Amino acid sequence: MAEILKLEVVTPERRAIQTDASEVQLPGSDGYLGILPGHAPLLTELGTGELSYQAGGATFYIAVFGGYAEVLPDRVIALAQAVERPEEIDVERARAAKQAAEEILSTPNISLEEATEATAEVIRADLRVQVASRAAHGVAAGGGEHSHA
Repeated sequence: MAEILKLEVVTPERRAIQTDASEVQLPGSDGYLGILPGHAPLLTELGTGELSYQAGGATFYIAVFGGYAEVLPDRVIALAQAVERPEEIDVERARAAKQAAEEILSTPNISLEEATEATAEVIRADLRVQVASRAAHGVAAGGGEHSHA
């Protein structure tokens, strides 16, 4: 059985991560999935959330916004709609977007469509702040021998 997973995270525009990992956690549409080497083959929808992976004794985090993932015993390929690494996140902009979305949510007679979009924006903003804060507090953000394209 393999002891390392080849992890690749791509979007339609770029390859965000290509590295070896000993463990991967994916945000599935119905909750998080923990993937270890030797995992049974699986195709799953990605939700919006934090994708984490362990490599070289450190844990790395990136924000993932929808897509699909293919899991094989020795490989995880995440085909995400969008990805943001911690160093790419503008925390102040995320906080401002959250505040604007919360103001929309507090508006009387808001439509269901507006409420749904504003709620999704709050979730995305919270995710960005969470991923960026891990890097700011000394948690591995990426880099090292990890290939970022």
